[in-house]
Amino acid sequence: MAENNDYVQAKEEGSWRLPPGLRKALPFYMRRAWVNFGEPIPLFEHLHKTFGPIAHYRFMGTLIVFVNDPAWIQEILINQAGSFVKERTLQRMKILLGEGLITSDDPIHMRQRRIAAPAFHRQRIAGYAEQIAASAATTREGWKKDTEFDIAESMMQLSLRIVARTLFDTEVTPEVLSVADEVDTIMGLYNYLVAFPRLERVLHWPIPGVMKFRRSRARLDVIVERMIASRRALSREDLESRGDLLSELVAARDEAAAEGDPDGMSDKQLRDETLTIFLAGYETVANALSWTWYLLSQNPDVAERMEAEIDQVLGGRPVTMQEYPNLRYTEMVFAEAMRLYPPAWAMGRRSTKAVELGPYKIPPGAHFFFSQYVMHRSAEFWDEPEAFRPERHTPEAKAERPRFVYFPFGGGRRQCIGEGFAWMEGVLSLATIAQKWRLEFVNRYPVVAQAKITLRPKFPMIMIPRERFPQAAPEHPGQVR
Repeated sequence: MAENNDYVQAKEEGSWRLPPGLRKALPFYMRRAWVNFGEPIPLFEHLHKTFGPIAHYRFMGTLIVFVNDPAWIQEILINQAGSFVKERTLQRMKILLGEGLITSDDPIHMRQRRIAAPAFHRQRIAGYAEQIAASAATTREGWKKDTEFDIAESMMQLSLRIVARTLFDTEVTPEVLSVADEVDTIMGLYNYLVAFPRLERVLHWPIPGVMKFRRSRARLDVIVERMIASRRALSREDLESRGDLLSELVAARDEAAAEGDPDGMSDKQLRDETLTIFLAGYETVANALSWTWYLLSQNPDVAERMEAEIDQVLGGRPVTMQEYPNLRYTEMVFAEAMRLYPPAWAMGRRSTKAVELGPYKIPPGAHFFFSQYVMHRSAEFWDEPEAFRPERHTPEAKAERPRFVYFPFGGGRRQCIGEGFAWMEGVLSLATIAQKWRLEFVNRYPVVAQAKITLRPKFPMIMIPRERFPQAAPEHPGQVR
C-alpha cells in the first residue's frame, strides 16, 4: 500500500477491526480524479489499486467496504448471506420496482422466486428461441449495406422487440413503446434519484426531477396494470396456451403456500415483477450485445472465427434451439464481452450482523460493495485483462478459476433468475446477425462506459454493416469440430 497521510492501515475501532482505507470521509477527496459522485467505478479502481482486495471509506457517516476478493465475495453472497440485506442503492430502486425480485428481501423474495421459477425453467425458455431468432432477423434485414447506424440504439430496439414478444406476447405496439420510453426517462434520472437524500419522504413534493419521475411511474403503472387485467380475464387454459412470461406469472402458483394463504401473485406483485423483468430483459442484454459488436469490430480475428462457426453450424439456415448448444465459440465471445463490459457492473449488500472476513471484523450497518467491472479486469486473476480473448471461457478455463472471479449475473440465492434466457438471447442474436453482416466501427465519438443501473455506452457507437457471404452448409450440419 502506498505511503500517504490520507490512507490508513487496518485499524482497531473498539471491538472492530477495519480493513485499510481512506483516513477521511469521501467528500474530502472530491477534487481527486478518482472521485466522481455520478461515476463510482474510478473510486473502486483506485481503492483496489491502492489497498488491494479490501478497503473501507466513509460517506455521510456510513461505513462502506469495497471487496475485490472472490473468496470474500462468496462469504457475503453465500456463506454469510443471512447476515446481509440489499443495500441502499437497490433499496432506492423500490420506488420504481416495488418488491420485485431485484429489490425484495426474504421472505418476500424467496416466495416470489419460488412462484416465478417455473416460468424461467430451461424447457420454458427454449420455446422462445424461434421468437428471438425471428426478432434478430427483422433487425438484420432493417440495416442497409454500407450505411452508418448506431449499434446501441439498434440493439435496444432488438431487445425491446424480443421482450415484447416473450413477456407480453405482442409486437412493439405504441403501448410497449410507451413502457420503454418511460423506463428510459427513469434511467436518465437514476443517479439523481439515488443521490437524493430521503427521497421516499418527498416523492409528493413539487421538485422538478421528482415530479418527472412520478409522472413516468404513474404512466408505467397504468399500462402494466391494463396488461395484467387483460390476463386476469382469461381462463387458466388460455393463459397456459399463450406462453408469454406475463401469462406464466399470472397462472403460476406457490406449491409451498400454507393452507388459507394466497398461492398466486397479487396484482401489485405482478406489477412489480413485470417491470423488473422488463428492465432486466430490455436494458441488460441490449447493452451486452452493443459492447460485443464493438469488441468484434476491434478484433477481426475473433470475428472471423465466430463467423466460421456460425457458417458451419447453420449453413445459411435460420438458427433454432437445436443448434444453440453447438454455437460454443459464439457463446464464449458473448461471455468475454460481458467480462470486459458487464451490464451489471457492481453489487452491494448491507450487514445486519457483525461480519468477519479474514482478519477483519466489521460492524452491523456497514455497506459492502463489489464490482464485476473491477474484478473482471483484475490482473491478479486474468492474464492481460484488457485483451479480448474468448478462449478464457472454455470449460477447462472456467473450471480452473475461483467462483467469483467471473460473475456477470451475480451469485448465491439471488443469482439472476433470467440468466439462461439472457445467454440464449445473446448467442442467437449474434448468430442471426453475423450470418449476413460484419460490422465496421466508425471512430466518431469516444467509447465511454457509463455506469448507471446497467453499464451502457455514453455516446453513440456508429457502425457500418459490410455484407458477408457465408459458406455453404457442411456435410454434417450442426457438428462443430
